[in-house]
Amino acid sequence: MNSGLLRKKIKRDRALYLMLLPVLIYYIVWHYIPMWGARIAFQDFKYIGTNEWVGFKHFKMLFSSPVFLRVFLNTITISAMKIGFFFPLPIILAFLFNEIRSSGYRKIIQSVIYLPHFLSWVVIAGIFISLLSSPLGVVNQIITFFGGEPVSFMTSTRHIRWIFVVSETWRSIGWDSILYIAAINGIAPELYDAATVDGANRLQQARHITLPSILPTIITVFILNMGFFMNAGFDQVFNMMNDAVINKVDIIDTYVYRVGLTKGNFSLGTAAGLFKGVIGIFLILGTDRLSRKTSGEGVW
Repeated sequence: MNSGLLRKKIKRDRALYLMLLPVLIYYIVWHYIPMWGARIAFQDFKYIGTNEWVGFKHFKMLFSSPVFLRVFLNTITISAMKIGFFFPLPIILAFLFNEIRSSGYRKIIQSVIYLPHFLSWVVIAGIFISLLSSPLGVVNQIITFFGGEPVSFMTSTRHIRWIFVVSETWRSIGWDSILYIAAINGIAPELYDAATVDGANRLQQARHITLPSILPTIITVFILNMGFFMNAGFDQVFNMMNDAVINKVDIIDTYVYRVGLTKGNFSLGTAAGLFKGVIGIFLILGTDRLSRKTSGEGVW
């Protein structure tokens, strides 16, 4: 592009670029500059003196550790459970919102469902621990009322991962549906009018008009979610984890926190974090390529 034309476009859209500036500064300061620190994954970090380059020493230590293998498998399992169970739900919720004819009623429902997104995981963890505590939690009181035995949900290796899935769903389903609702609202009303004239019912309209129209949005969101597949949710796991279930819920992020910050082994912790980032890059590129081959849609 001609430099003069570029300057002209920047001058014309200077208000938009000024609005974008804080976002650019945020990503530069908190996402790009810290990337320079990833080099200590290939060094023996020293508080005083010069760091010594050791190549892939810390990665070899990482991959030979049975603890890291466990946290790696836990990360994959929890992330797969969240995506497999949770990903379709905001789409279904957006379809349901689209069927509500009363705008006032719809706004009330949306406000209630969006609210949990603005709660921190500290608060949400406290809510779920109170609800699921044994034997005084509300859930256990209901179980005992119907003659059952109290269950220690938060210390049960059988239930804890599903508690993560349910709490993530409660917190995020409403907020994640906003994008799909916006995509549905962008569909031309004339398509529905024509389908109504042809005798299509609401279910047929949703299947043949709504779903194909928002499919590119669904594919894009899925590809981006795969980029965060290795982020199983540090805040959630850290606040709900306890010694009784640590073997089932200890993930890469909590491992990095424990090894890197708590024990001061910054090189090994950085190597684990860098490994997670590389896996995320391959996942998003692979998913995008697979999507292009199968549906013709992708992020780029």
